[in-house]
Amino acid sequence: MPQRAGDPPLYFDAHVFVCCNRRPEGHPRGSCAARGSERVRDYMKARAKELGLRRVRINTAGCLDRCELGPCVVIYPDGIWYRVGSPEEADAVLERHIAGGGRVPSLALPDT
Repeated sequence: MPQRAGDPPLYFDAHVFVCCNRRPEGHPRGSCAARGSERVRDYMKARAKELGLRRVRINTAGCLDRCELGPCVVIYPDGIWYRVGSPEEADAVLERHIAGGGRVPSLALPDT
C-alpha cells in the first residue's frame, strides 16, 4: 500500500518478518522453525547488511498462521508473503523484491 499524503514518513522502507515459531515435535501443522526459519532469518539479516540495504529491518515473528507452507516470510508495507527455505531463495527476495522493487513469483505463497 503506498503511503498517503500527510502520513508521517516510514521509519523503514521494508520490514521483513520471518516466522520463527516452534511447535512441539510431531505437531500436525509443523512449524517454520522446524523447517529452518531461524537460519533463514540469520542469513537474511547478515546478507541485507552485505548488500548495503539501508532502511530495511529483518525481524523474528511469532506464528504467522501459515505453518504448512513455511518457512514463511512477509514483507511490509507491501503485504507480500513468501516461502523462503534456503540462502538462494533469501537472496532472490532481498535482491529482487527489496533492492529491485520487483517480486519473486516462484516463492510467493498463495493468497488463500
